[in-house]
Amino acid sequence: MHEDAAMISAVVVQLRPLLPAGTEAYVHDLLGRQRIDVRLSRPRRTKLGDHRPPGRGRMAHRITVNNDLNPYAFLTTLLHEIAHAFTWERHRASRRWLRPHGSEWKREFEGVLAPLVSANVLPADITTALAQSMSNPAAATCSDRGLLLALARYDRPDPGRVRVEEVALGAIFRTDCGMLFHAGPKLRSRRQCFECRTGREYRVHGLARVELVTASSDAIASVCRPAGRRSGRS
Repeated sequence: MHEDAAMISAVVVQLRPLLPAGTEAYVHDLLGRQRIDVRLSRPRRTKLGDHRPPGRGRMAHRITVNNDLNPYAFLTTLLHEIAHAFTWERHRASRRWLRPHGSEWKREFEGVLAPLVSANVLPADITTALAQSMSNPAAATCSDRGLLLALARYDRPDPGRVRVEEVALGAIFRTDCGMLFHAGPKLRSRRQCFECRTGREYRVHGLARVELVTASSDAIASVCRPAGRRSGRS
């Protein structure tokens, strides 16, 4: 274990309320293998977590994880980023460029997940989803539909909101940032949607939670335009 074991213990104490019960010791062990600085982040729409290797006077790897995730999503994201730190350390001497989620990272992530899956300390559906993910980990948790669905079952209840994949074709919904969309066809894990104000096309993830709009047709028509050709992601 590192000489700064007390610091690692302090980090685990900080993370304990966000971790599933029974996983604290394993996270402590992982953080003791490398110098890793874990920080909590406010919710971000574009990512659940990230990793930055040492550099520019920073001696430790820096990992951030969104602080609004349920315990199982938080743990999965944390392990995903720790695998990045392990990959960087294992291949740093070669000085060759590595694909961010290439075979090297996939091996590290599988190695990080394996003891947790074997320990059976998580709910059966989470353990099964993680075991399946180990065979070919996705670049992001939100790209692995099976794992994302399993993790989403443990989100806090959110009355008045539905998933984008549940919205009827042509219905209008509002996202967290206040944008209004027409729901279009389903496209694998995402859905083709059109922003009401500009007509711009977006690909919105099917598991994103949104608010259905039930305003009058006249009120909706006043802010909605025909679909355009520009596209984006949300």
